[in-house]
Amino acid sequence: MTQLVTTIAQVREHLAPARRQSSKIGCVPTMGALHSGHGALIERARADADIVVVTIFVNPIQFDRKEDYDRYAKNLDSDLRFCGIRGVDLVFAPSVVEMYPEPLATFVETPELARYLCGASRPGHFRGVATVVAKLFNIVQPDLAYFGEKDAQQLAIIRQMTRDLNFPIRIVSVPTVREPDGLALSSRNQRLTQEERRIAPLIYQALMDCRRMIESGERQASKVKREVLHRLENQPGFRVDYVDVVDAERMQPVDSITGDVRIAAAVWVGNTRLIDNVLSLIRDSSNTL
Repeated sequence: MTQLVTTIAQVREHLAPARRQSSKIGCVPTMGALHSGHGALIERARADADIVVVTIFVNPIQFDRKEDYDRYAKNLDSDLRFCGIRGVDLVFAPSVVEMYPEPLATFVETPELARYLCGASRPGHFRGVATVVAKLFNIVQPDLAYFGEKDAQQLAIIRQMTRDLNFPIRIVSVPTVREPDGLALSSRNQRLTQEERRIAPLIYQALMDCRRMIESGERQASKVKREVLHRLENQPGFRVDYVDVVDAERMQPVDSITGDVRIAAAVWVGNTRLIDNVLSLIRDSSNTL
């Protein structure tokens, strides 16, 4: 049965017996509004770990726009049912005061990895993400933590932070979960109008078409970017935030495509900002028989 706790002390109390028994603890950090994408993270954690902890916390310090924070979907009862069906052992849903009892004087940053993509258009966002995840890691002290590849830049930053700060935690990535028409699952999808929902999958289609360009031999990132931009900027209802071709591991822009890359985009569909990326694996043709 899923247990709900709301304080740091309760988390530590509930997990103490598991630690004494050397049980493997898996953590899935979320901001709630849970959907099948989160479900994939939970299912992977359930397969790997003895104890599964889901954290639900809408983190105010990672929002660059207050109205975005205020609009973020919150339904704890629904999220608890979602976790219960999937066999989650513990849900930690703290208040803002519990997480930040006084003005924060310490932050975690990865400036180089946060320089581009969402980091460029949302100043301070990844500082807020890294800081809250570091706090959650210290509170839960999991053996494994699970993050989705849809937020690939966030994933790269969490991996770097975990290495740099010597957290004894294995970061596990889980592939993006999509609707049948290709739209990446996101809590933000709930904000789309019927017409916006109809055109939103065109983001994924444009990214996939450009992945095929790379797989067909295109190695100039600028040409791939131009093609994505052309496709997205000419779609009524879209406003492009960014498009880039980046190194698959560190999410840094590349000029020449010589290794695995991600084609990443952020697009405003009406008043809703959606992000997506696709991975393009570069195989060395000289090793092909």
